[in-house]
Amino acid sequence: MPVKQTFRVIHASGQDDHHKAVELNNHSPVTKGWHSSRFCLYPQDLVIQLNKRSRLRKLQILSHQYLIATKIEFYVGDVPDGTTVSLQNARYTRLGYVALSDNEKTGFKARELKSVHVDAVGHFIKLVIHKNHVNRHNLYNQVGLVAINVIGDDVLDHPDVRQAEIAFLVFMFNERDPMDPSLAGLYNRPDYISPLDDLAFDMYQDPEIAQIIRKLEKKKQDAVLDEKYDYAKKLKSAIQDLQKVGEKLGKYEVEKRQAVENEDYDKAKLKKVQMDEYRLQVYKDLELNDLLDQDVLHASADVVEIPEFYSDPYMQKTSPRMAEIVPSPQPLPHSPDPYTTPSPRTPYDERPLPAIKSLQGQPVQPPSMLTNVLCRRLRSNVTGEPEPMIEKDQREAAIVIDTFGLPLASKSYSKTWSFREDALLEVYKEMTSASTNKDEARNMMRAAVFLSNRAIKDKVLAVYTAGLNLLKMILTQFIPDQRLQKQDTAYAVEKTMPALLQRTGDTAIRCREAAKNFILEESGFSEVKPLHVVPHECVRPIKLSLAPRLALSRTEVLELLYKTHGVENSGLTVENMMNYCTQALQHNAGEVREKAEKVIILLYKDVGSPVKDFLPPDVEKTRRNVLYKQLFEAFDRIDGKPSKDDQKVCTAKTKMAEEKKKAAEIDQLQKQLQQLKDITAGKAKEKKSRAKPSKHDNKPKEDADFQIDHTCIFCGEKNSEFSEEGLDLHYWKNCPMLKRCSFCKQVVEIAGLTDHLVSECENKANFGKCPRCKEAVPKAELDQHLAEKSCTEAEAGKNHCPLCHLNLPSGEDSWKEHLMGKEGCKANPRRLQSLNKGKGAAPKAKSRALPVKANQGKSRK
Repeated sequence: MPVKQTFRVIHASGQDDHHKAVELNNHSPVTKGWHSSRFCLYPQDLVIQLNKRSRLRKLQILSHQYLIATKIEFYVGDVPDGTTVSLQNARYTRLGYVALSDNEKTGFKARELKSVHVDAVGHFIKLVIHKNHVNRHNLYNQVGLVAINVIGDDVLDHPDVRQAEIAFLVFMFNERDPMDPSLAGLYNRPDYISPLDDLAFDMYQDPEIAQIIRKLEKKKQDAVLDEKYDYAKKLKSAIQDLQKVGEKLGKYEVEKRQAVENEDYDKAKLKKVQMDEYRLQVYKDLELNDLLDQDVLHASADVVEIPEFYSDPYMQKTSPRMAEIVPSPQPLPHSPDPYTTPSPRTPYDERPLPAIKSLQGQPVQPPSMLTNVLCRRLRSNVTGEPEPMIEKDQREAAIVIDTFGLPLASKSYSKTWSFREDALLEVYKEMTSASTNKDEARNMMRAAVFLSNRAIKDKVLAVYTAGLNLLKMILTQFIPDQRLQKQDTAYAVEKTMPALLQRTGDTAIRCREAAKNFILEESGFSEVKPLHVVPHECVRPIKLSLAPRLALSRTEVLELLYKTHGVENSGLTVENMMNYCTQALQHNAGEVREKAEKVIILLYKDVGSPVKDFLPPDVEKTRRNVLYKQLFEAFDRIDGKPSKDDQKVCTAKTKMAEEKKKAAEIDQLQKQLQQLKDITAGKAKEKKSRAKPSKHDNKPKEDADFQIDHTCIFCGEKNSEFSEEGLDLHYWKNCPMLKRCSFCKQVVEIAGLTDHLVSECENKANFGKCPRCKEAVPKAELDQHLAEKSCTEAEAGKNHCPLCHLNLPSGEDSWKEHLMGKEGCKANPRRLQSLNKGKGAAPKAKSRALPVKANQGKSRK
């Protein structure tokens, strides 16, 4: 299978002092690449030597973004049989050439990657690089290559070497034919090239992440060949996540390098810290230690006989057991052999080639199987004694030493996890067969709870699971059988609950799920449920600084407890649940807030309005917060009420209908007024045509004009200057019955100001009408206005002044008296102007009653 070949540059016809040819030997995001010398002669030559003779399958060139050659020729070099591999003895064969784009369309910002598929054998590759494309950035007519990649197969000419290769394939595939079609369809195809060997992978990946991805890819291939598809699926997901992480870390590395070149060392330090923290967090989240050491971590589970009490009912995701039947382990041979004695684990690409041999006549097995057998031997035959306890540990484990003895306590404190697990199993067996008095039973229970609490905090999964099973046995069997008191049960739960809750936020999924499932099951134990200890521990308010994963898991546990037990006689109440959830609503992690919101909604469905007592008041200001808006809208849906948005839509439709109705009425009144004007004009014309003119006719005509045309139809003021322009000026500045709208600057009647603001004004959408005082109030202040209830209630059948908010007698005369009289509206500034003119209350103009009524409520600009 073709793989990436290592090489080194051994000849360059020229190079820039800051971009030397040795840069091409390594691939990383910070590689500078090779540049030719300034104003060099063309063509330029580069020769690379492979670490071993190879059959070339694919060549890749990554060009500089603006130091671009017009074309590059490829030659493969080999040496005759029996001669020394050297540059002088090489004989070259031309493979062809590639042309490069001038990169003008990309603005000289993109690098061009050229991939060439070839089939040639040799030790050397020579690149003949022709003259550059001319552009404004390439001031010195240079050419440049960022990276070169070679993919091929190792050529194994010696028959003994070839035979060893075939033997190794037989070993790796469990004595199956390596050309078996079932394998050829996977990773054994002779032309398969892994995408991890592509140049684009290394050039944009963090080097450390790239190596980890390659190791995981190899493990995935082995898992597929061994038909461990769950493990392969997990590895695939981890590889996909790591590729994104590697690209991000590669970008950080480039930024750090740029900061160093700019001598901005504070930024460089910040980037370094950021990279280290991000890298460690990713490794922890993806559980890379488990993925890279999967065989060792689960080696013991395949051969050790696990007692029935040790079964793991809390693990939802367990690794599948191996289908093969492993033969009984044989004694190790006395002769030292690196392949039959345990040795330190090394990366897959650094392990020596295994020898083709069997163990005491046993059939040959793959390396991973062999490792498992050796680890199981060590695990099933634990020998020796645990290390002695230090004085501090002896003081801490005094109750364990007094109850179970120093040897068992030493095992429980051992650095070897198998000793710690064995100590828990011994305690389990001893307690299940114990028959003592209550005092001794109580001491035994407290010592076992101490060990169980330590095991719950243990990082090794086997020890952690053993601790959970021991605690379950204490609560469900030992305490009832020994007839211990309720306070003993409460002691066992209270001592272990903090550690259990802490493990619900563990980075390992199995540990998290195990802790959640145990807490839920523990809350239903017959000895534990009446005490309500578990719910009380779970509803303790969380800190806002709590890690998001732990805070989310704590909230999920509360949700499960509520769904299982409810709030009646369960230890869960509306008060303690809402105290927890209101604190969780303030957490800075969105998933924690969403989960708390879900719990509140579930609680509201069952208990209703008491939930609202723990939340801010349901007013417009509160609903501006998106979280509370969603909560209150969910409450409205549960109560069958329309939401605020639905109410706004209905209100808008109602207002639109009212506006259309008013517009129709106004149009009808205007038509009637126009008809009256036409009739009046017609009669005046007819009367004029019948009358005989005389020299005294001018004076009565002037008096009639004064009566009709020089009188304000609103306040009744008469003035010889009241022409059409004069009346408009009077309306605009002085008429005490009118007012300029502060929002649209139109002149409207004070009596119709409210209707104008809610239905005619350009800013009518910003106003609402108070149902109490019947006045227009800005919508932003309407909720507060309604809540305060300090406005004057409008009385039915009376006028209501929008300026001073007083109720007036009905009729037009009361409006004139109020707006123009000496004791009238104090909030009307034009009233004083009218009084200063000495006009007082103007006489009624009965002849103008119809036009006044017709124009009432209309505005003039």
